[in-house]
Amino acid sequence: MLTLIKNGEVYTPDYIGKKDILVVDHKIGFIQDTIDAPKDFVHINVVDATGKIIVPGFIDAHVHITGGGGEGSYKTRTPELQLTDATLAGVTTIIGVIGTDGTTRTMTNLIAKARGLEEEGITCYVQTGSYQVPVKTLMAKIEDDIILVDKIIGVGEIAISDHRSSQPTAEELAKIASAARIGGMLSGKAGIVNIHVGDSYEHLRLIEEVVKTTELPIQQFYPTHINRNPHLLEAAIEYARQGGYVDFTTSSIPNMKDDWNIKSSKALKRFLDEGIDIEQITFTSDAQGSLPKFDEYGNFTGLGIGKVSSLFAEVRDAILNEGLSPEVAFKVITQNPAAILKFEEKGQILEGKDADLVLLNKDDLTINTVYAMGKMMVENGEAIVKGTFE
Repeated sequence: MLTLIKNGEVYTPDYIGKKDILVVDHKIGFIQDTIDAPKDFVHINVVDATGKIIVPGFIDAHVHITGGGGEGSYKTRTPELQLTDATLAGVTTIIGVIGTDGTTRTMTNLIAKARGLEEEGITCYVQTGSYQVPVKTLMAKIEDDIILVDKIIGVGEIAISDHRSSQPTAEELAKIASAARIGGMLSGKAGIVNIHVGDSYEHLRLIEEVVKTTELPIQQFYPTHINRNPHLLEAAIEYARQGGYVDFTTSSIPNMKDDWNIKSSKALKRFLDEGIDIEQITFTSDAQGSLPKFDEYGNFTGLGIGKVSSLFAEVRDAILNEGLSPEVAFKVITQNPAAILKFEEKGQILEGKDADLVLLNKDDLTINTVYAMGKMMVENGEAIVKGTFE
């Protein structure tokens, strides 16, 4: 199958100007100033991208694909992700996580859902475990999961600094990170440890203690929800100055009366103003996860739900409202997560990479067309491929 996309302005995410892109099956075959479809040749689907910006397919590295939540009892368990939740939001690669409930949400279910999403057309991997320590793995050990199961790329989300966590010690976290690191090295995967950071004033101290007292590098950890409150954001600036990765959650609600989540777009601008390297920063949606509200005593008071659509919405706000260049803003959902998670075929528009492409309307930066592995999933803002039960 050949698709020729002509006259689009291409961000790789670096801006390279107006180019033609030839998609060969599920790969980007050629990128040139002009590519003309030969006459009397096999059928080539020609797409006119005039007035469009072409960017890499978005990577959402923290999604509760089997649903999450439950903090308000059984009726507050959130539903599973549907295919078009992702594709209509420009997301072509997803990392599934479990979250708070490591009892009724299981690794077998998580992997099955990931495989189902791939059968429907997008790329999906998972992390082993949930909030709790010891980690509930699919097989006997973290290393076994990462080395032997293709879909498992690391561990997470392990909760720290949160009243819902299992209150892990630095020694326990170090052992988890060591196992993940070895598993990743032996399988060619990232072996990253995805860390849920809660509201506590302990902030990232546990990770910092592990890094200080062991040989494990700070980049072994991938902490998320960094923008959940002002004091964590300030602590994370110092953490990032040590070389650590930071991830901002784009789905958010106020936690307490006077303690609001900071918009990811604003948090990104703040970190860049502080001199933090853009390559250390990513956005994830926390989609299908519950967004519980608690009072100052930790009592449950209400619930929202994360949405994949929030991912690009915050990148768009970073460009339109915070004045960041598209080249910088696009990196937090394309090139950066691909590098951190060792997705060598993802995150960039380059010859030989996977043909995950998003065409944006240039005038208002809205999503027009989405390709996942070379297949058109969304056209003119409408899903043309839907999930099995949609």
